[in-house]
Amino acid sequence: MKLSLNSLYIVSTPIGNLDDITFRAIEVLKNCDIVLCEDTRRSLKLFNHLKIKKKLISYHKFNEKKQLSNVIEYINQGKILSLISDAGTPLLSDPGRILINQCIENKIKIVPIPGVSSITTAMSVSGFRDQFLFYGFLPKTENEIEKVLFSLSQNSFSQIFFIPALKINFYLKKFKKHFSGRKLLIAKELTKIHETFFRGNIDDLKIFKDRIKGELTVIISEKNLKKKAFDKEKIVNKAKKYLKKYSLRDTVDLILETETINKKEVYKLCLKEKNEKNS
Repeated sequence: MKLSLNSLYIVSTPIGNLDDITFRAIEVLKNCDIVLCEDTRRSLKLFNHLKIKKKLISYHKFNEKKQLSNVIEYINQGKILSLISDAGTPLLSDPGRILINQCIENKIKIVPIPGVSSITTAMSVSGFRDQFLFYGFLPKTENEIEKVLFSLSQNSFSQIFFIPALKINFYLKKFKKHFSGRKLLIAKELTKIHETFFRGNIDDLKIFKDRIKGELTVIISEKNLKKKAFDKEKIVNKAKKYLKKYSLRDTVDLILETETINKKEVYKLCLKEKNEKNS
């Protein structure tokens, strides 16, 4: 396989099972000059499995700005570089955006090598509607979390998050508060021997008693937009109660404060009840 000189390859790697790598990804990693990786020790396990010897350079969120000029210089020297993350598709909640933008600015060729992603892997077995939003890791501060989840809860699409396993109980409480009525999928150790899925209604899910480790992929289902059945008897009973004290207009407004139903239907029922009361 012939690679393009002066190029950066964005190579997807397995998220668990090391055999989930594509033939093309293997060929790129074999034939490039340098591989940028988050954790060289972790990446070395993959390269040993593939029996590939390559120069690995640490490139992570804490040093990406510092390494940027060196990386661009390598490419300008005619080197072929690959960027990989610890697992999955690079740049999705992983470092690399700064480098990509710098390559775009310098007209350096960027080549994506597609492959595994925990986002699409979990989504494919969720059973939820496939119009989805990927958020990634939530903010760390309480106020920011509340703001973000409130905003996201207004959206009807399925939503995907990365959650540190040690904090899953904390986030479950937040999800119950903001996404009541929806379903939830928690994917643990995707593609590994102990791959596990926890499914259920958000309101019914209990906290985890045993401590779990790693990183979880959590999917919240789409919002149920079906209109609630019109409970005629319930509305009539409320109308009878409120019309004893309030006007027709105020009665309708009071009912609509607690019932998400058609205003015209409520008005007709209240008017009928008022007329019967006065007849």
